[in-house]
Amino acid sequence: MGLVLDSGVLIAAEREARPVSSLLETLEQEHGETEIVLSSITVIELEHGLHRAKTVEQGRTRRNYLDTVFAAIPVEPFTRDMAQIAAKVDAEARQLGRTIPFADLLIGATALHFGYSVGTRNLRHFQMIPNLAILQI
Repeated sequence: MGLVLDSGVLIAAEREARPVSSLLETLEQEHGETEIVLSSITVIELEHGLHRAKTVEQGRTRRNYLDTVFAAIPVEPFTRDMAQIAAKVDAEARQLGRTIPFADLLIGATALHFGYSVGTRNLRHFQMIPNLAILQI
């Protein structure tokens, strides 16, 4: 089984100055050998944080970290099939009066498409997605 990492996991690791290699080693130790990927939606979230850096140095540090992340973890493009999953999940959630934040909906749809779990620090949003396996990291 694989794992789609949510941006919050990587943001926390970057704030803790934790090397990407250390994060990946810990994930492998705790969850066994598994394919780890990013959704292209996670790239948007991470790059957004880069462009919101308050200083040039912070921006440079974030760029270096993200370059390391993207070199180590494959990014899966968001596809039509994933969009169809997201549309169905969103429509069903709204019929129940729930609104799933759009980025989390798309990341969850990516995981559902591949039959992967989502590795996240944000259980609340992802728990609204039926049949999605979630690992709290």
